[in-house]
Amino acid sequence: MRNTLIASSHALFLAFLLATLFLWTIPEIALATSNHGSVTRHYNFDIRLKNVTRLCQTKSILTVNGKFPGPRVVAREGDRLIVRVVNHVPNNISIHWHGVRQLQSGWSDGPSYITQCPIQTNQSYVYNFTIVGQRGTLFWHAHFSWLRATLYGPLILLPRHNESYPFLKPYKEVPILFGEWWKVDPEAVIAEALQTGGGPNVSDAYTINGLPGPLYNCSNNETFRLKVKPGKTYLLRLINAALNDELFFSIANHTLVTVEADATYVKPFKSNVILITPGQTTNVLLKTKPHYPNTTFFMLASPYFTGLGTFDNSTVAGIVEYVNPFGSINVPNSSTNLKPTLPAINDTSFVANFSSKLRSLNNAKYPANVPQTIDKSFFFTVGIGSSPCPKNQTCQGPNNSSKFAASMNNISFALPSVALLQQHYLFREKYKSVYTTDFPIVPLDPFNYTGTPPNNTRVSNGTKTVVIPYNTSVQVVLQDTSILGAESHPFHLHGFNFYVVGQGFGNFNSSADPAKFNLVDPVERNTVGVPSGGWLAIRFLADNPGVWMMHCHFDVHLSWGLRMAWIVEDGKLPNQKLPPPPPDLPKC
Repeated sequence: MRNTLIASSHALFLAFLLATLFLWTIPEIALATSNHGSVTRHYNFDIRLKNVTRLCQTKSILTVNGKFPGPRVVAREGDRLIVRVVNHVPNNISIHWHGVRQLQSGWSDGPSYITQCPIQTNQSYVYNFTIVGQRGTLFWHAHFSWLRATLYGPLILLPRHNESYPFLKPYKEVPILFGEWWKVDPEAVIAEALQTGGGPNVSDAYTINGLPGPLYNCSNNETFRLKVKPGKTYLLRLINAALNDELFFSIANHTLVTVEADATYVKPFKSNVILITPGQTTNVLLKTKPHYPNTTFFMLASPYFTGLGTFDNSTVAGIVEYVNPFGSINVPNSSTNLKPTLPAINDTSFVANFSSKLRSLNNAKYPANVPQTIDKSFFFTVGIGSSPCPKNQTCQGPNNSSKFAASMNNISFALPSVALLQQHYLFREKYKSVYTTDFPIVPLDPFNYTGTPPNNTRVSNGTKTVVIPYNTSVQVVLQDTSILGAESHPFHLHGFNFYVVGQGFGNFNSSADPAKFNLVDPVERNTVGVPSGGWLAIRFLADNPGVWMMHCHFDVHLSWGLRMAWIVEDGKLPNQKLPPPPPDLPKC
């Protein structure tokens, strides 16, 4: 009897051990079973070089943990994320958690020289923040120079355990990341452009999940294939991590239902084509055919572009493959490969129509808390200009006599030598001369912004900021300019979500246009495209103390200075103040 009990105990223990090991091989289940409430999730990011082959050419790229694209970071609403980043490469590094509100955790936002100095070689930094009131798809990426070209990955925010999606639960969820690929080092590309003052060389290919696809030479074996079953609903988590291109996306003979944008739910709507700008994320539902088709369906992405410069005018393809009832993948002949039709490369009317369909749910559970009254209003022009060519140097910018530059209200932002947040928090008086607080709230020299451009295209330079009190209701009108050609600009605001209350073509009319604002259910985003030759109005509540950058998410424009910084002052209560910096905050 005793031996039987011992054997039984050993069997129970072995079963418990196997179950525990199984749970811990699946972090989601393991963490979920450890606590029914919020949990702390730990990740290690080792920045390392790795040889990767694309388009029949091998080169060394920067990766996280040797992966390209980088590893998936998963959390639930309310969870705390602790990510230790160790830099093993010669480049300076910082990581931005794109779209995360970073409430009282501004030290973990990540943009170099704004909230932190970059992590230097053989140094490390721990990003420590909590997901507050957010669920959906975001992403993380490097925020130093053009390192985002290979350093990016999905950030998936699941609902709390007792919450569900406001739509039918999908059969499967699939991240789809769009990127760009250069055969050369992107750091050399932007370095040359800044030296000569001309536009940078464009990428050699677009990618889906790091793969260029069969439409490029020497790339048949580098194709993303989405294997699906008939009659199922898939949630595609679309992420545009491309450096410099807005993209159209479509799947042949399939309709997509948009249900979320930038980690906020939207009123579902159907479309055959999705527009997604760099920095934006969009969740769409893909309902597969009810029966097994003997067809391969291409998914395609190609650029939307309205500027005057050069761009990568190519198309990336992935393939949707149906699994037949017997479990094998169909491999039909090329005559049954269906391709979708994408809009024309400069189809601004499609873009405006698609953007107008995005609306907040605005229900009791997910209200649209749009500021109805405004404390401070700002009018910012955005666009491309020029700066003087240095003496005894030949430049390749406008008229071959200047350098390309970019500006807001004609101010091209100059990065400081130490982080703005560090200066603001620790050395407000001592280092006040490093930045100023006189960023113009309106253009200093008004003109016909979308009409005949002025003769003078020169921009000013400076590290200028705007200071606003805690809990200020803010309205910003972003006005595109035609100085060196009208162009769409995807703008990203760090530290906040905002509501897109209005947009239009031509010059903003401060008397007539506000009457047409949507203050009921405007879409809530963290990145939005300013219309080419038009304007866009956003509103947000400045309830997050710290220093927050707002910038164009085209990295070439960012390198040219198309950015500014908000300083949001502390509130009066303890939970309205920015805590002290962590002891391992990188130093410049």
